[in-house]
Amino acid sequence: MAASVDLEYPFTGRWLVQNSPANRVPSHGTALLATSYAIDFVPTDDAGRTAPITFSSLIRPEPTEKFPGFGRMILAPVEGIVVSAHDTEPDHPAYRGLPSIGYALTQQRRARAGWIALAGNHVLIEAGGVVVALCHLQQGSLRVRTGQRVQIGAELARCGNSGNSTEPHVHIQAITTPDIERAIAVPLTFRGTLPRNGEVIDVSE
Repeated sequence: MAASVDLEYPFTGRWLVQNSPANRVPSHGTALLATSYAIDFVPTDDAGRTAPITFSSLIRPEPTEKFPGFGRMILAPVEGIVVSAHDTEPDHPAYRGLPSIGYALTQQRRARAGWIALAGNHVLIEAGGVVVALCHLQQGSLRVRTGQRVQIGAELARCGNSGNSTEPHVHIQAITTPDIERAIAVPLTFRGTLPRNGEVIDVSE
């Protein structure tokens, strides 16, 4: 089993780091489904901002199209074989402010429903004995299929808001097997480092 895996960033443009294992492990507050070392990247505009928070944001769900990165292309962070590709889950509205509290109360229901309810649309790439998962992708946006070999930088799908997601972003984790129920979390880095919460990653095209 690999001790860790080093990845390329799976996007271009500016992305805000959240839930980084550089700040705490388990990074998402749970080891469920091998997420101990998972990390989230939220797309931003050129100034490093996500969608502006307004009074409306605080009291009602928001359309995903309001967010600057919804539909932004997600790229392969590693060379390997696609072992799972799924994109039939709907993208739901974003939840910030008070709506996020109500959404959080339904998280246990999604956890009981299993991997797809949490990951939403996703791609799994197997590379050198490690499987890299990219989750919360946009419905109907897949550019790859199961069994396909991809190179670093290949277009996979678009950034969405499917599964257990409060706003458009990409969730990345590395695991030992595509059998999620049996998988063990694998630590990951990007270009040899692990960014911390609050950093804005700027990847030129």
